[in-house]
Amino acid sequence: MKIETLEFVDGARNAKGVAVIIDVFRAFSVACYAVDAGAVRIIATSEVSEAFKLKKKYKNSVLVGERDEKKIEGFDFGNSPTEIIREDLSGKTVIHTTTAGTQGLTNAFNADAILTGSFVNAGAVVRYIKSINPDKVSLVAMGYRATCSAEEDLICAEMIAAELKNVKFISEARIANLQNTSGKRFFDPANLNYSPPTDFFLCTMINRFDFVLKATRRFDGNIDLMKIEL
Repeated sequence: MKIETLEFVDGARNAKGVAVIIDVFRAFSVACYAVDAGAVRIIATSEVSEAFKLKKKYKNSVLVGERDEKKIEGFDFGNSPTEIIREDLSGKTVIHTTTAGTQGLTNAFNADAILTGSFVNAGAVVRYIKSINPDKVSLVAMGYRATCSAEEDLICAEMIAAELKNVKFISEARIANLQNTSGKRFFDPANLNYSPPTDFFLCTMINRFDFVLKATRRFDGNIDLMKIEL
């Protein structure tokens, strides 16, 4: 199994084999919490305008997402696990758009299969990939706003790569220290309304969920994310 680590939208476009699109803070942590809250499907899209179109099509749906980290005007929820964990999304379709993570999903044109990646289900991602034993795995760290390397995404990529190679990866201290580096924005009082400290802790709960979210490209170019239990 050949494992490659890439970054940003260009990395997603160049991903081959099984692509794991990683966005720890916060897109693919939010997606896992939404499914755990009862959502039956997540539709990921890169454009805000497309999200509103999808909302009209799927009546039992909610809009979740952000631009510049903040909830988009007219959306039901921001890209915050703190918001999602309080909700009952049973039977609902979540329509999700973000600055980084969903852009990676929609741009992974050349991958044979696409999974989301985050700390909260990294172990499940590893087990799923091992079960299908692909020749190539592309780990795509989407980064902060898909333009700057994000330490949390790169650590998650390291974790998945190590465990695919059956190498024990000690990550707890590095992850805890993220609150002093790339995660310190969650502890800025100015961000409390849209990036609260609880988001940091919810996004760094390693292996909280025992499922993967697998992407399927839709006829309209958007992405369906479906839960696969392990």
